[in-house]
Amino acid sequence: MAGWCVVGFLVAVLGSSIASPRVTFPENVLRSQNRIVSGWEAEEGQFPYQISLRMVNLDGRVNGCGGTIIHSEWGLTAAHCTATRVTIVIRAGTVNLTRPESIFETTTYYNHPQYIEALQSVVQPHDIGLLKFNRVLQFTDRIQPVRLQSSFDANKDYSDVRLQASGWGRTWTSGESPENLNWVYLRGVSNAFCRGLYGSIVIDSTICASGYNVTSQSTCQGDSGGPLLVEDVDGQLTQIGISSFVSGTGCHTDFPAGFIRTGPYHEWISEVTGLNFDVQVEPTTTTAGIDTTTADSETTTAEPEPTTVSENEPTTVSEPEPTTVSEPEPTTVSESEPETEPEVTEAPSKYFFWFKF
Repeated sequence: MAGWCVVGFLVAVLGSSIASPRVTFPENVLRSQNRIVSGWEAEEGQFPYQISLRMVNLDGRVNGCGGTIIHSEWGLTAAHCTATRVTIVIRAGTVNLTRPESIFETTTYYNHPQYIEALQSVVQPHDIGLLKFNRVLQFTDRIQPVRLQSSFDANKDYSDVRLQASGWGRTWTSGESPENLNWVYLRGVSNAFCRGLYGSIVIDSTICASGYNVTSQSTCQGDSGGPLLVEDVDGQLTQIGISSFVSGTGCHTDFPAGFIRTGPYHEWISEVTGLNFDVQVEPTTTTAGIDTTTADSETTTAEPEPTTVSENEPTTVSEPEPTTVSEPEPTTVSESEPETEPEVTEAPSKYFFWFKF
């Protein structure tokens, strides 16, 4: 009873900081429903900023998420993917998980200060986290940073706009998680419509999307933390969202999925990284096919001061011009070997809330 009282109190105090009872994380969807649905296999180099995450918690259990490269030393994902994790294995530079161009671990992540890690099993707004790489990635034709939605477009209405999502989540009912990255077209949905379905979990920094021309098109288990993209006027794909939650009725039911907009969080991202991503930058022209698993350089940039990390001291790079910012404390952890699948936890409600690892 005490546990329920605590949760109830937090819901009452935080109001819109906690999900309505009609959504959940993709990873909580029944296994027969877990997948990127009605999509296509990606080609090498099609999404060079996409990364795969395998996270280990304190009990040694492991689950998977997606993420994106935003800088040679920084990645972006959902906060519920990194919360309470011991170590995170990152694969980059491939569409096939068995052939990554780079694979490494990190133990340092930063979740948004308004995200409550103690309520990780409950869908929340501000579900955004940063990953500090333990090495400097060398950009190639298969490893590139993604362009983030600008703060100017932070509240842009993407209703009926064709969007894209990608991930290594399951691809069909009762199917296995694919080795190859999949992607799908989605259609933007207004926040007003989405709020009518899901309630107060949908705030200004949320963006929703449903199937583009097939009702089963969706993101699901294994896709959390991955990108929602739009093709800008210059023809480049820009990340406007981070995959966060789906309908409690399932991933394939034509109810919209929820994403966290990237545009409203530039100030926080700058405070953590010491870098300014609030610009429209052309992709970097680089060499192709370089193995980056041992690539490290020694130039430095302003960055937050970690507390205790049991990894190698990360090297840094002087790519974007750093800004002088305050230094938030990262979440740091020690390493553990993944062995088992994570347990599914439901929010205290008569409905289901679903996340999508």
